[in-house]
Amino acid sequence: MNTHATPTMAEARPGGPGIVKRAIARSRQVAWIAIVVADIGLLAWAAMAAFAPERLMGPGSAPILPAGYEGFTGASWDALSTVSAKAPEYVTLLFRMYGLYGVAFSLLAIAVAANAFRHGERWAWWALLVGNTITYVGAMAYDQAVRAVGPFELTEYVALALVMGALVVTAGPFQVFRTSPRVVSRHADS
Repeated sequence: MNTHATPTMAEARPGGPGIVKRAIARSRQVAWIAIVVADIGLLAWAAMAAFAPERLMGPGSAPILPAGYEGFTGASWDALSTVSAKAPEYVTLLFRMYGLYGVAFSLLAIAVAANAFRHGERWAWWALLVGNTITYVGAMAYDQAVRAVGPFELTEYVALALVMGALVVTAGPFQVFRTSPRVVSRHADS
């Protein structure tokens, strides 16, 4: 009677567990780089929103703030100044703060991806899933609400797909759906 447990998938394959480990390491390396690239793009956009919103272009190469305001209200940006001279400055200040939050998130996401995620820490997988989803979907919702979807805004969809693809590829190796550690015995007791 065979007292040995069935070999694991890695052990049953030609080349043994080394091939599987290398494939997992390779997929994790590609994944963390993809996430960093996506979040560097978000960092660039957020930095422009925070520090030079007047140079940030929206649809039709119009500055994003006037394009967003006009798309949302149907009124002109110049008309906002006639209502209150400080109103455009206040809207710009709010947009700058939105940009600063984007900078803060991007820096944190890049650090998590380049360190904890790269080394296979499960919490990092979840942090990147939740953080990137909230951040990118929030930006997309804003774009839709103010009717300011231009070529740059479409890159948000590409970046989110890149992040989600990287997370899907690494979900198994990170064992993200496992709630508690389990012990696997190589030998069955008789």
